[in-house]
Amino acid sequence: LMLIFEPHFSEASYGFRPRRSAQQAVRKARQHVAEGYRWIVDLDLEKFFDRVNHDILMARIARRVKDKQVLRLIRRYLQAGLLEGGTVSPRMEGTPQGGPLSPLLSNILLDELDKELERRGHRFCRYADDCNIYLQSRRSAQRVMDSVSQYLEERLKLKVNRSKSAVDRPWNRSFLGYSMTFHKKPRLKVAPASVKRHKAKIKGILRRGRGRNLTKTIEELKPVMRGWINYYQYAAVKGIFEELDQWIRRKLRCILWRQWKRPWTRAKRMMQGGLTEAHAFRSAFNGRGPWWNAGASHMNLACPTSYFSRAGLFSYIEQFHRFQHTS
Repeated sequence: LMLIFEPHFSEASYGFRPRRSAQQAVRKARQHVAEGYRWIVDLDLEKFFDRVNHDILMARIARRVKDKQVLRLIRRYLQAGLLEGGTVSPRMEGTPQGGPLSPLLSNILLDELDKELERRGHRFCRYADDCNIYLQSRRSAQRVMDSVSQYLEERLKLKVNRSKSAVDRPWNRSFLGYSMTFHKKPRLKVAPASVKRHKAKIKGILRRGRGRNLTKTIEELKPVMRGWINYYQYAAVKGIFEELDQWIRRKLRCILWRQWKRPWTRAKRMMQGGLTEAHAFRSAFNGRGPWWNAGASHMNLACPTSYFSRAGLFSYIEQFHRFQHTS
């Protein structure tokens, strides 16, 4: 099926396709904004994979697939039973989520939207059911929002989530985890919601690391941190990477402070880190909590950035500079 449909898909479609990626979609979106298309129609399709109309999808497939046995097999795949509360019920709409065929089927259905947008001459980027359309004025963007929503609901029987869809400036929205600055030549940056999700994942690892060797915690952090920044390698605003480095080091200092437990142990460890005896004992007996101490000067002096580098901690900002150097 891929060989049949792939050559006919839109150049503006990036999801679940060979040699295409979310980063390519984001960079193309930035290009549209840099060329003066500084209003977006951000479309959110409500429960898309659960609402795909089987008859409409099968009609689109039948335009290129004439083998009735193959069509019958796809229909059976779509109608595979749904297990709910211990009983199997037939699926009347939607595609099986996680199924190997579902991504391709979603592209086949939404290619209808792509072709309609191309026919109208719009600039857009679509990754699966995440679609942004780029316009030059608020009025035209609002008009497109209304007409495209009507098209989706009447022609493809898909529901547009009005509360999450919007006509807005690109820098006020996120697309595939990225946002961008408001400059004439906008720069890509990590969307705040993406940072929040990443920090929640990091917190989960650090929570498990409170009672174990710091090196093991750092080893568990590495692939998560590296994978995250590799996805955001095209972000050109470095501030968030510096902040994340500082935040993680403070969280690790907090773990150390808890692990040292007794004031005498804390004073001894800080002296090993280079503090004078007077400074170490004064800091160890200050009566403040772990988080406050983790951000205080005595812990920054006892466990500086180099301390964590030697322990193997991955650095976002160092990786950011490597990406900037190679781009």
